[in-house]
Amino acid sequence: MLIKRNPLESSNVTGYLFLLPWFIGFFGLIVGPMFISLYLSFTQYDLLTPPKWIGWQNYIDLFGDRRYIASVTVTLRFMIIAVPTQLLAALGVALLLNKGLRGLGIYRTAYYIPSLLGGSVAIALLWRNLFGMNGLINQVLAIFGIQGPGWVSHPSYALYTLIILATWQFGASMVIFLAGLKQVPTELYEAAEVDGANKTRQLMSITLPLLTPVIFFNLVIEVIKSVQVFASAYIVSGGTGGPVNSTLFYTLYLYQRAFNYFDMGYASAMAWILFIFLATLTAIIFWSSKHWVYYEDGGGRK
Repeated sequence: MLIKRNPLESSNVTGYLFLLPWFIGFFGLIVGPMFISLYLSFTQYDLLTPPKWIGWQNYIDLFGDRRYIASVTVTLRFMIIAVPTQLLAALGVALLLNKGLRGLGIYRTAYYIPSLLGGSVAIALLWRNLFGMNGLINQVLAIFGIQGPGWVSHPSYALYTLIILATWQFGASMVIFLAGLKQVPTELYEAAEVDGANKTRQLMSITLPLLTPVIFFNLVIEVIKSVQVFASAYIVSGGTGGPVNSTLFYTLYLYQRAFNYFDMGYASAMAWILFIFLATLTAIIFWSSKHWVYYEDGGGRK
């Protein structure tokens, strides 16, 4: 006796129907706009008139644009300084919290909160006021007879105020480091103590090597975040890029070209250069990981 089966039960149609909203969003809001922006990067487009094909001209103009070069320089400086300092701060606090302090949950939450609020306009405004000419930082310095500058308005210091802000937002990396530290077997430390290894030796020979997968993960995430800084740079600089373009981040200049000058073709070219740079940099980090990342299953460096 043949039993007629429901076609929905004998195929993957039901599963694809449930996935359909995601597919619509993925292709309609991500893949589609990406290909449109790729096309626009080869055009002159101001939102008001039809795009005009100009070939590689936008990409050629980029490297003759002094403000574009300045934005690349500022972003690279920020990445090179902010990423290591943030990771070191996160790792240092995680090591302290891993010593079994009382009220660990309270400390962990207190350190994590800034990373939740870091991208908000309120925090950026607070930071701008803290480092302003009459801000709290200069008021504290005045107690010791020191006349502080306008930190956010001085080209020598403006970028470093944003680096300090990024470093202060180490909470997310710290929580991940703390989770990684909890996975290090205590037997290794006990064996090291029997062999006479001090705390520094244990840190260098046990903790850091076993923590390299977590370091690798945090490094990739923070590098990607560091080249996409926008809200804090926009608020602290007032949307101008700061004095002498000292806080003209790449994304801020991209925003200016797109929505201040309505040069969407130029901005699209900038976006694709950023995408290629991030993809290349991430690939280099992944390639280098085989030389310094250790895995318990024997993968990675041996």
